[in-house]
Amino acid sequence: MNRRGFLAGGAALATGAAKPGLFPHLPVRTGMDQLAASGWAAVRGERIGVVSNPTAVDREYRHLVDRMHADGVTIGGVFGPEHGFRGSAQAGGSEGTGTDARTGLTVYDAYLASQARWTQMFTAAGVRTVVFDIQDVGARFYTYIYTLYDSMAAAAQLGLRYVVLDRPNPIGGRAYGPMMTDGYTSGVGRLKIVQQHGMTVGELARFYNGEFLSGSVHLEVIACTGWAGRLRAGDTDLPWVLPSPNMPTPDTAVVYPGTGMIEGVSSLSEGRGTTRPFELIGGPGFDYRWGDRVAALNLPGVEFREAYFTPTFNKFAGRLCAGVEVKVTDQATFDPIRTAVGMLVEARGEDAFAWRVDGVKYWIDLLTGSARLRTMIDAGATTDEVVGAWAAELAAFDRQRRPYLLYPRLGS
Repeated sequence: MNRRGFLAGGAALATGAAKPGLFPHLPVRTGMDQLAASGWAAVRGERIGVVSNPTAVDREYRHLVDRMHADGVTIGGVFGPEHGFRGSAQAGGSEGTGTDARTGLTVYDAYLASQARWTQMFTAAGVRTVVFDIQDVGARFYTYIYTLYDSMAAAAQLGLRYVVLDRPNPIGGRAYGPMMTDGYTSGVGRLKIVQQHGMTVGELARFYNGEFLSGSVHLEVIACTGWAGRLRAGDTDLPWVLPSPNMPTPDTAVVYPGTGMIEGVSSLSEGRGTTRPFELIGGPGFDYRWGDRVAALNLPGVEFREAYFTPTFNKFAGRLCAGVEVKVTDQATFDPIRTAVGMLVEARGEDAFAWRVDGVKYWIDLLTGSARLRTMIDAGATTDEVVGAWAAELAAFDRQRRPYLLYPRLGS
């Protein structure tokens, strides 16, 4: 695998090819690390609200809220997204509003909160500065980035300062996939960004402020040092805390922007209820022949292992599923969305195949941002034809985001 190493601050250590592992576990400092090292200078003396979940930790796994509370920072309230502040809820759930047992702070249930609800919560908490620290995984259908957007919009309405403590994008800084389009926005795709946006939450906040919020947010991003877009989670020394119950490892995050689309197929399990969600893909009506056809596509940076699994919950709980385990062999060349498209193209011809329909909506359309992928696959399009259909919009998005980027990309 070709890779470049980076010194602290993102300076290039080498711009040519390097052997894998030559510069492993590069030192990266998050926005939280930077703020803590300053003695919380940017927020001390203010009444703050913290939008966070279990991922907001330092390298000793101490949580941001616990540390600030112990150090005397005035916290008016904590706001928990999907899965909750302490992470006790499953997908599509939250912890509710209540008192945090460890700190005694009020925790507000912010999952699916409207902007009006955010203004109510911020007002009730009496905060003047909002601090956001959540590890994203880089996919448009991961809900934390809409928690970011709605809380930013509410902060702008109330004239609050908004501080993002940045963290690296664990799957790197390159953008992939189709754009969200009018008529297909939903809770799994609220804004016009591509499916794998390739930005950190700090960069996304800057993008939101400039493109969607007319610069109305009094925004400050406390940036990471040592990160660049070519680096992925396994290249840094940062600890990994699962951002949600079905995102257990950085390997899961790498495949998720692609195999997350399997949620749009009713006849295939995306591996929820197994130890390798989004890496194990299969269904009761499939067998080894589907996996063989996918493997024959020779997609870059990935191999497919014949696999059998029985989910303990979610789709096909307690039923044997046949399919594949997605094994990424080279993250530098792996395109998760192309890979998933290839899997869908080859699955479409199976008698068992069926798109998931919720009411009058095809779930795959909401995940991909339009009906195009589904209708092309139904019409017999190839993987290259489907992927090629969004080339222009992806290039336009890449240009659009450039003014908001904080870290080097250099072919990431």
